[in-house]
Amino acid sequence: MTTPNPRDILSQLFNAATRAALPAHTLAQHLPPKPKGRTIVIGAGKAAASMAAAVEAAWDGDISGLVVTRYAHGEPTKYIEVVEAAHPVPDAAGRAAAGRMWELVQGLTADDLVLCLISGGGSALLALPAEGLTLADKQAVNKALLKSGANISEMNCVRKHLSAIKGGRLAAACAPAQVVSLVISDVPGDDPSVVASGPTVADPTTFADALAILNKYNISEPAAAIEHLKAAKEETPKPGDPRLSRVTTTVIATAQQSLQAAVKEAEALGLRTVVLGDSIEGESRDVALVHASIARQIVGHGQPAAAPCVILSGGETTVTVRGNGRGGRDAEFLLALTVALDGLPGVYAIAADTDGIDGTEDNAGAIMTPDTLKRAEAKGLSAKAMLANNDGYNFFKGIDDLVVTGATRTNVNDFRAILITADAVKK
Repeated sequence: MTTPNPRDILSQLFNAATRAALPAHTLAQHLPPKPKGRTIVIGAGKAAASMAAAVEAAWDGDISGLVVTRYAHGEPTKYIEVVEAAHPVPDAAGRAAAGRMWELVQGLTADDLVLCLISGGGSALLALPAEGLTLADKQAVNKALLKSGANISEMNCVRKHLSAIKGGRLAAACAPAQVVSLVISDVPGDDPSVVASGPTVADPTTFADALAILNKYNISEPAAAIEHLKAAKEETPKPGDPRLSRVTTTVIATAQQSLQAAVKEAEALGLRTVVLGDSIEGESRDVALVHASIARQIVGHGQPAAAPCVILSGGETTVTVRGNGRGGRDAEFLLALTVALDGLPGVYAIAADTDGIDGTEDNAGAIMTPDTLKRAEAKGLSAKAMLANNDGYNFFKGIDDLVVTGATRTNVNDFRAILITADAVKK
């Protein structure tokens, strides 16, 4: 039997992780019984269309509704309308879809069922500004937060309090109908109140929390958004709100499940595995330094595992934008890892987003090999200079090491694997 080369192994691990999170594999077993009344399907996120398709394939009975997903993430459906809109900065299509969704759940009865399909990306896609705010206000805040280095929990706390539909407000509008939310988690810790800003989940955060986050990152514009948070006129529904008494929420796919799938794949290839965690956060370049130090410990001392082995991790890192280059957090992580490892023999890595999109680019992520720096230098590319400019995309594009998958139609966030081969040599 031919031993797979390191690049193929890394691709196999990423593909196994992504497959484990597909709605076609995870959703049907969580569907509720048919109600006496109507069944309305609503939803938002990068996996919303594939979730809707999975519902249609498994549902026995009449069904209708509307979900919104990212451009190019649609999927054919027969009964549930799929609308595409912008991510990560919302646009008019997302605003219109959110307004239509709000209208769909008005006037329901206790005999009706609302099936809500939620996945990462829904915060930007479900863009219905709070009273007194405009879409432009929300766009401005989104852009500022994306550049600030704020983590996803912080970003979504702010989004909830600038929205008419997030932070449990959508579920409150469905009352007295039964609401069943099925969630594919892209957030560290898998808190459903954070995924897509929790449109059907009680919100423990407050207007004061949201304002404190903007202050933390020195975001003081637009004035309308700041004034809205200061006024704090109508809080989001909190735990125990009677309007949410008939809401149930189930997380059907997580980063941990995907890591477990990658572990199984690695072990089948004869590799030992070290799982660092499914909810790793922090600056991408700082997280890369930690991963690099563990790789060096394995190469030099056989700890915490002996080669051949693979280091696996998930979660969502952040990037504080300092330069004007291109690239998402996975390219940033991998470029920082490349610099830190400095061509360490026998060490290979992949960092990619399970939704197939790293930031706003057309790649899922990239692959690093021991000769990455040499090949880049031959092309006139400086890893350190391009890292300083947040230009990971162009660095890996320049040596043809981008991972391009297209939309996967799921989203359990970042996947990282560092492969340390049996012939790894300490420098």
